[in-house]
Amino acid sequence: MSHFLPRLFRWVFTVLAVLTALAAVVLIAVILVDPRLPPDARFGPVHGKLMGQPATLALQPDASGRGEPALSGRAFNGNVTMTVDKPAGAIELLKRYGLPLLLIYTVFFTALFELLRRLFRNVGRGESFTPQSVRLVQVVGGALIIFSLISAVGESWFAHAMYAYLTEHTQFAISGTSVRLPPAENTQLVARLPFGSPVFLSGLLVLALAEVFRQGLALQRESDLTV
Repeated sequence: MSHFLPRLFRWVFTVLAVLTALAAVVLIAVILVDPRLPPDARFGPVHGKLMGQPATLALQPDASGRGEPALSGRAFNGNVTMTVDKPAGAIELLKRYGLPLLLIYTVFFTALFELLRRLFRNVGRGESFTPQSVRLVQVVGGALIIFSLISAVGESWFAHAMYAYLTEHTQFAISGTSVRLPPAENTQLVARLPFGSPVFLSGLLVLALAEVFRQGLALQRESDLTV
């Protein structure tokens, strides 16, 4: 069992690294192709649940055939309605900010799974407490911390851009009363600090364990030299 688990983890992380690498290639292809929403696009209506209440979402072309399609949604038995008059612009923002952010995620997980694959390869060889294995653990911890910082900035940037667009092109109504979102000019682009995120804390924990392993390796070397 002690030899089977490292081998199993190595193959699991190998498969995950390949899958995430393929996902990254697909995202790059989508970014390069740059698909656009056709004027006669139609979607739905799709029925689902929102906070336990029935909701619908539909994309309908302009009745006159001259304008862009509109995205509409209804929830809470029709008491809450939403209409986005130019959803093509929101899709453009999604391609401009969302897809690169998703690409960062896939590239990060590809690198992370590859590092873990190498780490468990060393464990399977009985090379757990070696400088190479300790270095791999340090790189994993550092990568988690750096990724948490980059993703926090990217997510804040994407959320602010999308919110600014929706405030200009979305109409909300609650029980027939129109409701307007606060204008984006009154909000500031502030990156969410990742210090409380699980990824950032995991990175600190991994770095702490790497330092423990490094100290243990140094003590082992000193003991071998003494003997």
